[in-house]
Amino acid sequence: MSEEKTAWHPGEIVPSSGIYECDCGGEHHWSTDVKGHRFPPFPAGCPGEFWRLQTQAHPEDSLG
Repeated sequence: MSEEKTAWHPGEIVPSSGIYECDCGGEHHWSTDVKGHRFPPFPAGCPGEFWRLQTQAHPEDSLG
């Protein structure tokens, strides 16, 4: 079984609705994203490369 992806580039499809944080380390760039939409670009001046899920909007949806 392959490992589950944990980081996404701007422009990729959002896999799960929730609050995402950029990986720049500044803990100041957050985005609330909806499953099926695309991740937004980072704000001007942000050196981040990836969005990482911080808080899942509907955790019960991920239960199998």
